[in-house]
Amino acid sequence: MGKISTHVLDTMHGGPAQGVRIDLYRIDGANRELLRQSVSNGNGRCDEPLLQGDSMQPGVYELIFHAGDYFADKGVKVPEPRFVDQIALRFGMANADQTYHVPLMFTPWAWSTYRGS
Repeated sequence: MGKISTHVLDTMHGGPAQGVRIDLYRIDGANRELLRQSVSNGNGRCDEPLLQGDSMQPGVYELIFHAGDYFADKGVKVPEPRFVDQIALRFGMANADQTYHVPLMFTPWAWSTYRGS
């Protein structure tokens, strides 16, 4: 059974990012449907998969990570407007039976991702 999961790493402070709001959307042409909102735990992960089981359908999805709010809550001083604020990762799911693990490594100035396992 497939699933979508994530892991958020704060590379500025060198550890998991606890308290990052994460929104998951399904994209269908011009339509954008919010499927789930979650917050990363002490390990930088969500307590359960963002999507799994019968909810998994091939298509286009988008994760929004509220990075700017996370760093503001940690007291990091950055100029306004924030250089990195909301990180949008849009990806395609070709096979709903597979795992789509989408880790994020980020700072107030840069971010990176890859398809994990």
